[in-house]
Amino acid sequence: MVTITGAENALKTFYLDVAANQLNTGVNPFFTKVKQTTSDVWGKNIVKLVPYGVNGGVGAGSETGTLPTAAGNNYAQFTLTLKNLYGTIELSDKAIRASENNAGAFVNLLNAEMDGLLKASKFNFARMLYGDGTGKVADCVATGSTDKRLLKVTSTKNLVEGMLIDVYQNSGTTPVVSGRRILYIDRSLNTVKFDGTEPDNAIGANHFVTVQGSYNNELTGLGAIFASSGTLYGLNRGANKWMIPYIRTSAGSISVDMIQTAIDYIDEVAGSTVDFITTAYDVRRFYLDYLALSRTNVDYMNLDGGFKAISYNGIPLIADRFMADGTMYILNSGDFKLHQLCDWRWLEGDGGRILMQKAGTPTYTATLVKYADMICDKPIGQAKISGITAASA
Repeated sequence: MVTITGAENALKTFYLDVAANQLNTGVNPFFTKVKQTTSDVWGKNIVKLVPYGVNGGVGAGSETGTLPTAAGNNYAQFTLTLKNLYGTIELSDKAIRASENNAGAFVNLLNAEMDGLLKASKFNFARMLYGDGTGKVADCVATGSTDKRLLKVTSTKNLVEGMLIDVYQNSGTTPVVSGRRILYIDRSLNTVKFDGTEPDNAIGANHFVTVQGSYNNELTGLGAIFASSGTLYGLNRGANKWMIPYIRTSAGSISVDMIQTAIDYIDEVAGSTVDFITTAYDVRRFYLDYLALSRTNVDYMNLDGGFKAISYNGIPLIADRFMADGTMYILNSGDFKLHQLCDWRWLEGDGGRILMQKAGTPTYTATLVKYADMICDKPIGQAKISGITAASA
């Protein structure tokens, strides 16, 4: 007979390993190359000493002269607060009781819930890797609609049906609507409709969208690295120029020279070796068209996790749905670490219970949790090119 205890044991002993493996290796090609570690985690924070520049205790001299003065490595301290990543499944008491005499039906029920959780978790985790930590998934523009539940946004790349969202004013810290579920998305018009009652005021150009409860609570992703001012990991870039990566905007027609110039800069200035290139889908198309125009063969590579990539001089080049149009990142993946308190775990209550009744309802919930954030040890060793257009014929 299927029981709550049996379901908990299945979630702990079988589903946890499967879920952790998929979330660690199946998110996207870039994340498979990011090392995950528990080092440098102190309480709720990541505190990491990062070397930069070179050791200064080197020099040449005369046969009887003074030896070089010792000058050790330069170190900077990066500080981040661990982010709290959650994923929750929900099972009704009725569904559990309906399948209590049919183990196969209950397994199907758990499989369906876990598949849905993993799909949503992969989507959001991959999205966060390219985000800037603010949790913004879209900026709003004026809709011209009488339905105040209809949002017009700049891009729907980071949105999907079923997602629960909050909407904020640009200058606000409290959402004007919260926990609303996306009913449908018109990707040709960049419009989104959410459920529930209409808000009191229209949502327009001075608003933005986040995932429920995620504003300023998401991973410090790639989007946070590519800036020439402001702070990163608690340090001011103005006083730490080595934290400013290669950034090229309004790049124009794609070419090998464009890509190689960034790679050469990273090698020359940072001494880093590029091993990964990720682009928007349109940029990958531009690159393939460029190769066709120049009559160059296209070479492909197989990556860990079952992913495939185009080869650029032996460097994998992949496209990702969460990249902004016209954009390319050129990276040394070895500079990135996901610092975590622990791997994915079930949130446990009294007595180690993981299936807990939702207060006031005939349902049980179980929540996967991970406390982590990502740090790039050498921001200067990365590059971003934006404003890329198709090659000229």
